[in-house]
Amino acid sequence: MGSEDDVVQIQEPKKAGDPLVITVNCPDKTGLACDICRIVLDLGLCITKGDVSTDGVWCYIVLWVTPHSVLLPITCSHLILKERLQGICPPCLASFYPIHQPSHSSPLYLLYLCCLDRKGLLHDVTHVLSQLELTIHKVKVTTTPDATVLDLFFVTDNKELLHTRKRQDETCETLKAVLRDSCISCQLQLAGPEYECNQHISSLSPALAEELFRCELSDVEVRSQDLSPDMMKLKKTNVTLDNSLSPAHTLVQIRCADHKGLLYDIMRTFKDMNMKISYGRFSPNSLGYRDLDIFVQQKDGKKILDAEKQSALCSRLKLEMLHPLRVIIANRGPDTELLVANPVELSGKGRPRVFYDVTFALKTLGICVFSAEVGRHSTSQREWEVYRFLLDENCEFQLTGVVVRNKIVNKVRRTLMGW
Repeated sequence: MGSEDDVVQIQEPKKAGDPLVITVNCPDKTGLACDICRIVLDLGLCITKGDVSTDGVWCYIVLWVTPHSVLLPITCSHLILKERLQGICPPCLASFYPIHQPSHSSPLYLLYLCCLDRKGLLHDVTHVLSQLELTIHKVKVTTTPDATVLDLFFVTDNKELLHTRKRQDETCETLKAVLRDSCISCQLQLAGPEYECNQHISSLSPALAEELFRCELSDVEVRSQDLSPDMMKLKKTNVTLDNSLSPAHTLVQIRCADHKGLLYDIMRTFKDMNMKISYGRFSPNSLGYRDLDIFVQQKDGKKILDAEKQSALCSRLKLEMLHPLRVIIANRGPDTELLVANPVELSGKGRPRVFYDVTFALKTLGICVFSAEVGRHSTSQREWEVYRFLLDENCEFQLTGVVVRNKIVNKVRRTLMGW
């Protein structure tokens, strides 16, 4: 039986460009692979290949990871990565003795920022919060007529230290150092009733909601997701089930175009559908393709034999791999609004780094954000996390043009998908 110290092992790259090797050896729990993939994605890392094995009591997971961006050197993040992964692993004694673990949620804090507006301001703030290991849950950004920006960030601290004056001072001082003369004031406090007031986004019109949450991709969206004109085949996703290779498991075979967070999307789907993964192998990216072989069982420990359940699983996996994020641009009165949506896990967690990636894409395009909000929206099928950005018309683009709007949507989607 392993100790808490060797539950997570991280092997440093032997030379520059080599992947970091993560080994997780701990008691099993439903959805553990999803939780691990979520942390890897949250830290800006990409899983190049992996192996998962469990006997239902103990699991052994090996992942090869590389950074998505040079902005987050892997040598600077591995200690944080190990701490985060150890935090979600069940205690070693849990597989031998029933241990009741009290539910724990990090306290929510309100970060209040008042700044002078400038290009890239919102992303610069988001980047600092990411580096400080603060997770953004809700955002409310407003620009006043005198070009002053009022930002409300509702955050939790992955280090669990935000209750200390030292950690609060570190956060504000780091933000002020990056924002410099743009920063007017910076305050941190425990979130109160104002969080509930900002829990839900402004109402979406029925037409807008239908476009944002529909199940199928439009022809324009399908074309925009192709990696290049001569690689049309990458949009095709194949999911097959095979019950003949194992007496106790259903083999799910997947071949699809690769994207950032692909393994998280697949593991999230299995977790939300109460499927138990017994063994999985994720092959390296080959010419833009990713192949996966995953042996699963239903919650009752049986194969997936029912034809309707098989069809539902295949359809859900295809949808989550082809369309994990929704990006549209629309008119909001006389203004232009960018909307991004992603499904929320049944556990209540939203997708990591969406706000970071969207603000980075807009900063790259030189587009300022007049106002922004993040909230939840429920449909008959599921709950969604919705990001709404009212774009500033005073930029180098004429936002009313179809070509420019398609360029914005394409840039945001490709940034989110890692293309």
